[in-house]
Amino acid sequence: MRLMNNDRIILFSNIWRDIGYETAGKVGRILREHGRRVIFCPVCVEPPSDSPVPPPPLGLKSSILEDVIDYAEMIITFGGDGTILRAARVSAEKNVPILGINMGGKGFMAELEQDELGKISSIAAGKYKIEQRMMLDVELIRENKAIHDDFALNDVHIRGAGKVIGLTLSCDNQVIFQYTGDGVVIATPTGSTAYSLSAGGPIVEPTADNIIVTPICAHALETKPFVLMSNRNVSVEIGFSKHSPAQISVDGCKGIDIQIGDTVNVKKSTKHTSLVRLTSRSFYHNISEKLGGRV
Repeated sequence: MRLMNNDRIILFSNIWRDIGYETAGKVGRILREHGRRVIFCPVCVEPPSDSPVPPPPLGLKSSILEDVIDYAEMIITFGGDGTILRAARVSAEKNVPILGINMGGKGFMAELEQDELGKISSIAAGKYKIEQRMMLDVELIRENKAIHDDFALNDVHIRGAGKVIGLTLSCDNQVIFQYTGDGVVIATPTGSTAYSLSAGGPIVEPTADNIIVTPICAHALETKPFVLMSNRNVSVEIGFSKHSPAQISVDGCKGIDIQIGDTVNVKKSTKHTSLVRLTSRSFYHNISEKLGGRV
């Protein structure tokens, strides 16, 4: 349950991207100058012993995101899309919106670049919009029992553990195709510009309501990506033809081993991720700019 005094803004900074928390410090100062409360939550990583973690910006005490999320109006992330994905795993449970400041590579989900920090004053004034993104529920079934569940903002990736694997993909209990290959990506529209795109999948507007199924290096010419309605139930059974072990990874997290005969079920989640919007840049502008086309 959210607390009533959820008026604070969380700065969620990736030490490997926001070196010395320099950008988080700038944003924190802008917010404080406009009378806003700020909580500092660094992304939890273990730095090398010869690279000590710098002190938090503004003299703030470091907090753990899960411990302070109930107090938050929003989370501002400093990093790439991976940092946003980390924040989303916590924020989706509490419906706290995320504003991404891109300090990574492509940064498809980020709203601001580092040279646009002046727009942060609009946050302090409450002048922003919220855009909702669908998520996926993931369930791993073994011997008719659910042994693991998770949820994703970007994608679910099933891959062979060093070898090609055999997969049977079904939609609402109807087989779509069987093939051997490197694996499959099941993505949201938000995740359509991530691994799914690299595997040959389509670009889908991020606010759409679809499930994208993209085979990876399938050994069959007729095996193509599918764009499904969001109310479909997608299942992947491991072990067709090639009886090799596999792994499942959700939003790039550490892989979980899958055994022959296991089934992965994927469907639209009741959770969603809320992203803060401050600019008028369109999705098409971002695609052209970040994928190297004409703007």
